[in-house]
Amino acid sequence: MIDIPPEQQTILEAAAFRKLLEHLSQRHDVQNIDLMNLAGFCRNCLSKWYRAAAEEQGIALSDPDAREIIYGMPYEEWKAKYQK
Repeated sequence: MIDIPPEQQTILEAAAFRKLLEHLSQRHDVQNIDLMNLAGFCRNCLSKWYRAAAEEQGIALSDPDAREIIYGMPYEEWKAKYQK
């Protein structure tokens, strides 16, 4: 495996995560249940992992705020627009 310095690894992981969020924001047709069935995680899982990571860094982040970061809009708005 290639040896990447930890600070560069963090930069690459953050970039990949941002790309994943961008991709999911363009694929409203992919429902959370589809993600759960195929990949074992969904947008809600990502928001919970994000919130947990924030808490590990001493940052208080509510579930609704974490979901808004992942969904790119308030969760209730996303559900009304895109959830089938």
